[in-house]
Amino acid sequence: MRMYDLIMKKRGGAALSNEEIEFMISEYTKGGIPDYQMSAMMMAVYFQGMNETETAALTMAMAKSGDMLELSAIDGVKVDKHSTGGVGDKTSIALAPMVAACGVKIAKMSGRGLGHTGGTIDKLESFKGFSTGITSEHFISQVNNIGISIMGQTLDIAPADKKLYALRDVTATVDNMSLIASSIMSKKLASGADAIVLDVKTGSGAFMKKEEDAFALAKEMTALGKHAGRNTIAVVSDMDQPLGFAVGNALEVKEAIETLQGKGPEDFTKLCLTLGAYMIVAGGKAKDKEEAEAMLRKVIENGTALKKLAEFVEAQGGDSAAVYDTSLLPTASIVEEIISEKEGYVNRIICDEIGICSLILGGGRETKESEIDLSVGLILYKKVGDYVKAGESLATIHANDKSKLEAAKQRFLSAYTITNESVSPSELIKGIVT
Repeated sequence: MRMYDLIMKKRGGAALSNEEIEFMISEYTKGGIPDYQMSAMMMAVYFQGMNETETAALTMAMAKSGDMLELSAIDGVKVDKHSTGGVGDKTSIALAPMVAACGVKIAKMSGRGLGHTGGTIDKLESFKGFSTGITSEHFISQVNNIGISIMGQTLDIAPADKKLYALRDVTATVDNMSLIASSIMSKKLASGADAIVLDVKTGSGAFMKKEEDAFALAKEMTALGKHAGRNTIAVVSDMDQPLGFAVGNALEVKEAIETLQGKGPEDFTKLCLTLGAYMIVAGGKAKDKEEAEAMLRKVIENGTALKKLAEFVEAQGGDSAAVYDTSLLPTASIVEEIISEKEGYVNRIICDEIGICSLILGGGRETKESEIDLSVGLILYKKVGDYVKAGESLATIHANDKSKLEAAKQRFLSAYTITNESVSPSELIKGIVT
């Protein structure tokens, strides 16, 4: 089998066989196929597309290119959740303890963030001493004992995807539906969960700007999960404005804790309840979404979910006292108000620009080597549809550098559109894909 022939075949619009795809991914991972040939293949795929069978074969080949996490030693159904990412998306930090408190096993592998904010692991490191660099044995034991663990990607999970994504990133072949779906799902399938709930974002702060594209991706990924024998469901949710009010690592952790105390933002709480309900049904602990949602509300009201977060943090070496006293989380040295110069209704927020404000402050990574400042970020006071007076505060900005603060403040103000006409925010939950 020659890579040259496979490139010619795909360039001509023909479908690759399972064997051809397995050969291609195996050889590329081992270094037997050079980048220039794989670049040509990715461009051929970009223009010619892949059918459902090809996409499934590509996903499984990438999943099997490295370690496949074996979770059979964990009792019960293991449920994982994945978000395609957005601004202020701290969902896992509140959601995982909520679902675990309802008796569903959460065995999650997460990564660090590259972009406007940290990933789940970075945010969890706001708890002093917290570590996701745990062994597989520790991970499995912890899930069995307390029902929840989140570990870093210490195993060699889907190495083919790492190589391919880096190549696609520099050859303008990232935004192809089959390649996006296979990239996400190869890592999820290799992580070993029995059921997967996907949160697919759409809007100005999401990778998928158009709603129809988000639904197409959701359908592609749920099909891939089911092809691999995993119970998979996708929730398509809005990211036309930041989720909740907090943007920035420790600030988002604090908001997640407030949500577990029953004091969280309405949109963030609703998303956690929606995703959590599907996770509980998938885990076999409730017969339908309504029963599952009632269970989630109960563990918030009786404090069980908050206690579960503290158990989880402590089990992975973190200072669980910060769960009950958020002043122990990292705090910035400068806190200033961002004042509105206009009066009217917030008509629009360019969501990804708010994320860039956090990046400017130091809350994200521009390169893999960048160090994150966990204490910086923003707390929004006004969102789409809210009325604001001239001289009223739109947000507070948390910074450790005055020049970065000023740059972020100007960027923030330019992201807000304030008009005389009242508007309603977009629906948070766009739809469910099964």
